[in-house]
Amino acid sequence: MRFLGLILRTLFLTLVVVITARVASPQNETIWSAYDTPSDLFRIILGAAVCLFVAVQIFRYSRDPADMRRWVVIGGAAVPLALLCAVVIW
Repeated sequence: MRFLGLILRTLFLTLVVVITARVASPQNETIWSAYDTPSDLFRIILGAAVCLFVAVQIFRYSRDPADMRRWVVIGGAAVPLALLCAVVIW
């Protein structure tokens, strides 16, 4: 249960990073022309900060077995939803 909870938590957080990076990328421009539009630049900076925060959370997990058992239930519901969101957004 502990290993499954860790795998589901890591998979969910990885999908959150992927979705955030995709949403934060400029819509019609390249990354280098984002400086022309302040809203795109703000979206890129905010998206990078969120991706960095979530990526750090992947490596910081609780050693409590109850937390990992909780992630089995949460991950079982959240991973398919996050995967569906990633496919739709891409």
